[in-house]
Amino acid sequence: MPQHVVIVGGGISGLSAAYDLARAGIPHTLFEKLPRLGGVIETRTQDGCVLECGPDSFLTAKPEVTALIKELGLEGELIGSNDFQRTTHLLKHGVLVPLPEGVMMIVPTKVMPMVKSNLLGWGTKIRMGFELLRRPKRYPDRSVAEFVIDHFGQETLDYLAEPLLSGVYGGDPHDLSVNSVLPRFVDMETKTGSLGRAVMGAKPSTPGNSLFKTLASGLGTLIETLATYANVKHKNVETMERRGSGFAVRVGGEWIDASNVIVATPAPAASALLKGIDPELARLLSAIPYSSSVIVSMIFEEAKFDGQRAGFGFLVPKRERDRLAACTFVGTKFPHRAPDDRILLRCFFGGTGDEAILNESDESLVTIAREELRRILGLTAAPLFTTVSRWPQSMAQYNVGHRMRVEEIKKRAAIAGLHLAGNAYDGIGIPDCVRTGRQAAAGIPRL
Repeated sequence: MPQHVVIVGGGISGLSAAYDLARAGIPHTLFEKLPRLGGVIETRTQDGCVLECGPDSFLTAKPEVTALIKELGLEGELIGSNDFQRTTHLLKHGVLVPLPEGVMMIVPTKVMPMVKSNLLGWGTKIRMGFELLRRPKRYPDRSVAEFVIDHFGQETLDYLAEPLLSGVYGGDPHDLSVNSVLPRFVDMETKTGSLGRAVMGAKPSTPGNSLFKTLASGLGTLIETLATYANVKHKNVETMERRGSGFAVRVGGEWIDASNVIVATPAPAASALLKGIDPELARLLSAIPYSSSVIVSMIFEEAKFDGQRAGFGFLVPKRERDRLAACTFVGTKFPHRAPDDRILLRCFFGGTGDEAILNESDESLVTIAREELRRILGLTAAPLFTTVSRWPQSMAQYNVGHRMRVEEIKKRAAIAGLHLAGNAYDGIGIPDCVRTGRQAAAGIPRL
């Protein structure tokens, strides 16, 4: 069979795979059922503002996206977050409290900022002190909630871990696997015992290196550039089956041959496609749950903005939450994303605790967002512009047992000769998706 690779899914994972295949001179076709590429990455512009409808940046600690951007000649577009203004607030008893300086997710790296903070009570602070005495120990996989409570208590779970992880996974810490979600901390627990001692003894980050980076014109530019390398067809892949040494892929009612297949879709879609090849693999994929999210972007006139300013933005712990989970002040986080006379806010809703938010109309969502901003920021000014972005079943949930499930998925996929990529396996961030896409491409034989 002549070499021809079929890629299913036109998000960042599929496009990264297509880019590497094109550079290697390997014929491929990328099928995307939607009329646009990029998956959850989508950039719009309005009133001089850059609106990211999905993720707005990537973590610089993971190098995959930065490396890809440099390869594509987009390095001049890279901008970092305004970390000298990097203050995140959390809502507690109706008041926005700054996250103490030096907190690494759930672990304080500096003593005095935490001592002086009103975010956590003295009982929790004393417990953090005693945590420094813990000895190394190895545990089986357990939930993030169990892990955090064991080290720092319930209040740390409620006012640090839950809101911070909700913004990333949209999940419940009582379900999420600590081995999959916080592997670095598990490693610290195993080797050092105390998370506090481990982070305080770690090498400090390089000064001036921004925590987040993005492209000045928006992450949509990355998608557009990658798309120039891909042979794209906007058609729905219905099913596939083995045929000889390769595969047969049914698209638009017709069968096409493929020497190799890269499935770069969310796990539920991958499950539906692969039932005819390996029912057990399909079952394992279907067992990975997903949560949904909604982003309401709002542009305000700076001179009429009468609400509280809150640094990069704020998180709303579940204990304090009505519907709004988080809000970002985009112009503070990134320079040049909004003109000086505009304030751009991104309001986040959804997650496993509020899937019903998807049923609200756009008009209702904007009303809910305004009511929440009035409650939290005291903001009464009317926005100049609003837009709503819905992402149903978009965030994979790494629940307890996830790592073992993924190991079995990879084993069965390898036996079937399939290549999988996306956010369902080893990380949900953009760098993780780029890495899995490029790894899938690297696994295609070079003839």
